[in-house]
Amino acid sequence: MIRVGHPESAVRGHGRPTGRRTAARRTRVCLPGVSRGSPSGVSPAGAAMGENRRVPATPSLHDAPARPAEEPDAICAAAVGGAEAAAREIADPGAVGEHLSVVAEGVRTATHFFACTAKGYRGWRWAVTVARASRARHATVSEVVLLPGPDAVLAPVWVPWADRIAPGDLGASDALPYRADDPHLEPGYASAGDEAVDEVALWELGLGRGRVLSAEGRDAAATRWYLGDRGPAADEAVNAAAPCSTCGYWLSLAGPLRQMFGVCANEWSPSDGRVVSVDHGCGAHSETDVERVDPQPLPAPILDETGHEAIVLPPREAPAPDAQPTDAEPPADVRSADADAEPLADAELADAQPLADVDLGADPAAQP
Repeated sequence: MIRVGHPESAVRGHGRPTGRRTAARRTRVCLPGVSRGSPSGVSPAGAAMGENRRVPATPSLHDAPARPAEEPDAICAAAVGGAEAAAREIADPGAVGEHLSVVAEGVRTATHFFACTAKGYRGWRWAVTVARASRARHATVSEVVLLPGPDAVLAPVWVPWADRIAPGDLGASDALPYRADDPHLEPGYASAGDEAVDEVALWELGLGRGRVLSAEGRDAAATRWYLGDRGPAADEAVNAAAPCSTCGYWLSLAGPLRQMFGVCANEWSPSDGRVVSVDHGCGAHSETDVERVDPQPLPAPILDETGHEAIVLPPREAPAPDAQPTDAEPPADVRSADADAEPLADAELADAQPLADVDLGADPAAQP
């Protein structure tokens, strides 16, 4: 028997006076295995039960472990017909194809995928998400969307207009918009921490540029130049015999970049007029030379008189049978014309003008 008193009688020191005794109600509770007559209040059977291990509480259905997300719920996975009907309600006639797969989205939630047969949507899929409540026997449709698949035809990724122009795209008549928040620039009055840069900024203050190159801008430019085609990794630099820092055509830059970069002033170099790194190089170095090879004398010519070369000449063609010889007599009409011609007198021959002095382009009437 366990005696349970009134709660107020067991509370001490909580603001209730304890000097006055309070009548307590006594409640007798009989538990199995407890005997009234036992001096200790516990029967032998109860003592034996006390030696058993503690039995864990039976878990309820709500305390059951959640189903892994890889395994879709059986009721949700079987709701293929309802999912297809929901997709056909919003799609064009004939745009919903066969059922492709079902994927678990969570506990008692799954998504059914159907092929999209509409023109222009190759590789797209209708995604119908279904779910059910706890202890429910049917799944309901949550949403229906059209999603691209792994091999879907998609439009190119949208690039903002401000980021579409890449270095080198600017033409002769093009202009870029003003960028107020350019991270590569800073106000001319800002202190950069470098004495040379601060001197330039003080001179620019109120006299020249409103913004000058910031430290981030210098680092970006230095990295771009050093890793570009005028750095140490270029093909011409790898094959060069000496670096640009030892060339007489090297012009050092001013400012914080003078220790790493300069300008090439050699007209024979492919880097003429461009910024190059100190460890760049080319074949037009002022202090290098090519390996000179002494000319070798040619041997005396040899006349080979012991051998001969056979030459085959084509055979001569025989003249045609109907061909007339060159010394044949002229036709009769030609002979008669020559006979009728009167010979010129000596006076006429003397007055005749030489053919070389006659102007063929002049008017015949003007001739004497």
